[in-house]
Amino acid sequence: MLAMMEAGVVALLASILVTPVIIGWFRRRHIGQHIGEYLPGHAEKAGTPTMGGLALAGAVIFGYTMGHFGPAVKFARTGQLVIITIFMYMVIGFVDDWLGLRHERNLGLRKRGKLFGQIAAGVVFSELAVHWAHTSTALSFTRAVNPGWHLGEAGWVVFATFVLVATSNAVNLADGLDGLAAGASTFCFSVLAIMGYWIFRHESIYGILPAGALDLAICAVALAGGCLGFLWWNAAPAKIIMGDTGALAIGAGLASVCLLLNLDLLLPILGGLFVIEVLSVIAQVVSFRVFGRRVLRMSPIHHHCELLGWPETTVIVRFWIMGGLFAALALGIFYGEYLTMTRGIA
Repeated sequence: MLAMMEAGVVALLASILVTPVIIGWFRRRHIGQHIGEYLPGHAEKAGTPTMGGLALAGAVIFGYTMGHFGPAVKFARTGQLVIITIFMYMVIGFVDDWLGLRHERNLGLRKRGKLFGQIAAGVVFSELAVHWAHTSTALSFTRAVNPGWHLGEAGWVVFATFVLVATSNAVNLADGLDGLAAGASTFCFSVLAIMGYWIFRHESIYGILPAGALDLAICAVALAGGCLGFLWWNAAPAKIIMGDTGALAIGAGLASVCLLLNLDLLLPILGGLFVIEVLSVIAQVVSFRVFGRRVLRMSPIHHHCELLGWPETTVIVRFWIMGGLFAALALGIFYGEYLTMTRGIA
């Protein structure tokens, strides 16, 4: 518990203290985000420093590392793999953001190049998860034996890669309003920290080695602290935007922690807000291409809400409430499953 507290506090403070350094660096060089003209009421945000994900991801990595000093908690491969994955997706996002700034437009990597990088990073994670971290290849809800469908190495690699790519892009879609992605992600990681610690304390039920579960809980706390600290500067009106650098990184962190904790099928509930964002885009594209009409005024859905007349802060807070409720629902399902298991054992 002390290690988790240390990781969270260090990540929180590092994120709060380092982010303004990046803000100042970009402002001195007059480098800022380019805002599309089609976005409703966002013209005033043009020029806002971006790539704040460098501070966010850096704070997470530093917090995770410091969580192992003092409490004498050993590094585990599961936690190290999450950090590696966060770094890989941060680099992909950084390249995308940097190219967009260099070209002075809100476009970076081509879609194919960006997707290829995400898939490649997902395959690296998946193979290391199987052969290095020795995670279960069974499809699971809250533990490897439920439902316990064994996908095999090839099947699990495909599945895990898809989850990583989908989740990182889902968080990226939600990063369209000040503080929306950072605030919603804080709820998810806080709940994951509780689940990770619970699994650590009940190893005989969940089948994950205590050291691995505890290290994943430390990762989750560091991610929660990093997101919360970044939110200090990213809350409306944002002084800095996380960009793809941060959105892809925390999305990859969310997916990798869930996969390594055997919470594969619980992830869509935990990140329900991000699922809604993705579904709104899919519905918009399918409806327009098939029927020639749009179901929303603009996608993702948070922009639709803006066009309905909701102030940006109202959209953000209401979406945070939704994100918190989804996270709470996932925690309730997780604990309810635990009660079912313990009654069966008794």
